[in-house]
Amino acid sequence: MINTNIYIEKLRKSGLRPTKQRLKICEALFSTEHTFHFTINDLVKIIEAKLSEKISLATVYNTVHAFKKKGYLKEILVNSDKSYFDTNTTQHHHFFDEDTNELIDCGNEEIDSINIKNNITGKKIKSVEVMIKVATDNQTQN
Repeated sequence: MINTNIYIEKLRKSGLRPTKQRLKICEALFSTEHTFHFTINDLVKIIEAKLSEKISLATVYNTVHAFKKKGYLKEILVNSDKSYFDTNTTQHHHFFDEDTNELIDCGNEEIDSINIKNNITGKKIKSVEVMIKVATDNQTQN
């Protein structure tokens, strides 16, 4: 069941008016059982396909970034021109498959503890999240 009141509260706490389009964005993001990764373009396609709603790219972009700023979403930068968003906002690691452009969760229990030997003077490490990029090894496909 869709809980519109929770979506309205998230939108208002993010500084957004709860319009019909923004409620549809919330439904796409927060009504699933499992967390997921997406690009802005992915989310537009999900909304059009699953919710039969056409929403402008600008509205989706602004809503997603307002949710990120409030902490409802996490942004994962894959490279200088591509970022994904994650509905799982807990600290965790990722695999990025360069062949399929898929971002895959990698749990903390799957990586041994990381030993950081140097830090920036006057700064405290808040968190460490690892991005592991993978691609097909062409040498093994002969």
